[in-house]
Amino acid sequence: MQIMIYVFKTSVDSPSKLESASALLHELLPETLWNFDLEDCDNILRIDSEHEIVDLILNNGIFDCIELE
Repeated sequence: MQIMIYVFKTSVDSPSKLESASALLHELLPETLWNFDLEDCDNILRIDSEHEIVDLILNNGIFDCIELE
């Protein structure tokens, strides 16, 4: 199966939001590599996944995000 790289602009802009988002991602995507770049002006979330995860991430209820293409 091919690994896809997904990149999202997020509303995760503080340590407390990062903690909440990280807990959610660990729960929803336990076998998936991901990271946030809060140094970027768009607070980027990058996810490497074998599965289609866009709907899961966009409808997470904890942080806002927009998929970048």
